[in-house]
Amino acid sequence: MQIEDISIRAIRRPLLRQNDPAKVKALMTSIQQTGLQEPIDVLEVEGQYYGFSGCHRYEACSRLGHETIRCRVRKAPKSVLKMHLA
Repeated sequence: MQIEDISIRAIRRPLLRQNDPAKVKALMTSIQQTGLQEPIDVLEVEGQYYGFSGCHRYEACSRLGHETIRCRVRKAPKSVLKMHLA
């Protein structure tokens, strides 16, 4: 697993998640003050990035207008992606 800064636009979020608006707002404040402290986790499948966790951090960075987000990248085959989508 490696840490990379990845374009927010390049990360697909295939599962719809409900974010807590208060948590997103608090994270936005924290990220503005100290930066993103914990990377989000993404799967890299055939050159495409898929995010299934870190939805509040992802949303906070998106709202702040960040073009990239720090990610823990795990390369995986399509079979692993299918398990996450099941």
